[in-house]
Amino acid sequence: MCESECIRMILTRRSVREYSQKNVEDEKIKIILKAAMQAPSSRNSQPWHFIVVKKRDILDEMARIHPYGKMLHRAKAAIVVCADPKLNKSRKMLWPQDCAAATQNILLASRCLGIGSVWLGVYPYEDRMRGIAELLGIPDDIVVFSVVSLGYPLEENAFYEAENRYKKDRIHWDSW
Repeated sequence: MCESECIRMILTRRSVREYSQKNVEDEKIKIILKAAMQAPSSRNSQPWHFIVVKKRDILDEMARIHPYGKMLHRAKAAIVVCADPKLNKSRKMLWPQDCAAATQNILLASRCLGIGSVWLGVYPYEDRMRGIAELLGIPDDIVVFSVVSLGYPLEENAFYEAENRYKKDRIHWDSW
């Protein structure tokens, strides 16, 4: 039913929380980061910064800080997406949308490379933002937006054909 490999990757992307012992290669992380930086951003502001975390003690501490981040105990890497609001070029602060687009690209690129991932929301939760910023030495004027855990799936069939989430009743043509 899919028209292309790209559409198949999007339709079979899902959160993967159980990881094998295989390390995520730096070269693949670089590809994922390139994809993140190709995300659209308001007025091409590109207000993002990324922190790659591979050290076990830091991943474990992030799992302790984030109430839904227990998979970080098993992850082989994580990417912390941060925003520099000073780089925002729009009249309104649109960096959250820009960082959301970058985070989505991380998830999709990971899927394409066979790497499991989970989007952990950090912004706008002050305790999560502060805890991760303190752990990683992030400057006060930088906002921690999200954390994406990474690892090769423990199960070979982790990327099965995803459930059909298409809801015809949520689509409106030309007006509500």
